[in-house]
Amino acid sequence: MTFFLQMLVTGIVVGSVYALVALGFVLIYKSSDAINFAQGEFLLVGTYVCLTLVTAYNIPFIAALVLTLIFSAVLGLVVERIVLRPFIGEPVISLIMATIGLSSILAGLVHIIWGHETRVFPQIFSEESIKLGQVVVAPVYMWSLVIVVIMLIIFTMFFKYSKLGIAMRATADDQQAAMSMGISVKTIFAVAWAIAAIVSAVGGVLLGNINGVNSSLSLIGLKVLPVAILGGLDSIPGAIIGGLIIGVIESMTGGYLDPLVGGGMKEVMPFIILVLILMFKPYGLFGKKEIERV
Repeated sequence: MTFFLQMLVTGIVVGSVYALVALGFVLIYKSSDAINFAQGEFLLVGTYVCLTLVTAYNIPFIAALVLTLIFSAVLGLVVERIVLRPFIGEPVISLIMATIGLSSILAGLVHIIWGHETRVFPQIFSEESIKLGQVVVAPVYMWSLVIVVIMLIIFTMFFKYSKLGIAMRATADDQQAAMSMGISVKTIFAVAWAIAAIVSAVGGVLLGNINGVNSSLSLIGLKVLPVAILGGLDSIPGAIIGGLIIGVIESMTGGYLDPLVGGGMKEVMPFIILVLILMFKPYGLFGKKEIERV
């Protein structure tokens, strides 16, 4: 029972980070109907920037994280303005192909600047484990969960109550109607990409503190895609619930099935779930089903 609870807690923590990164997928899909395949590279770049600020310039972690968020927001705005805005009005497949090319460019820049070797953050969180009954939780896991929950609450309030958040929801529902009400769709696109870069950077920094930082961290972006599809590509609550489900299933698979089959099931399971969801519920658990009448 203790092992089960340990795996459950680990799955919830990692799943909450997945949910945060999946929020970027959802925002871009809701605003432009396209999937951003460069989400993992946003995560990777933000993580390396924060790591460099902490290790090379000895900037305190909190200040480095704030500077990283500012950098990520600017990166998202620049990418949207230079790379993606020319594709407005073009077929969605063109925008998707542009994000694939962008992911390759960002990955190449990361390799040129930071190399391939694994790097680690200095000790930021306490080494003293936290005991929750019989379950032992490392402080980095606990703080990661707290930070993710706070950010998800902030974004939920932002989308529900702020003027810009309401404008983003209106644009996601109907771009033409939003434009007729005076909403700048181009501005909404820019904000969506900035937020997507921010949440990816936060997720990468948290995962980097847990597992270290190297180029393979960008694969989290691909792993989070099943999270977004499971919850529904146009559903923010779905991203949160989908992240927790995938995180827990992945953790349980690693704890119980990997020892039986020699490993590997933990990495494969999210994509098995992705295939099943696409087969039986292609719009996800909370996605909006589109019905075309002719």
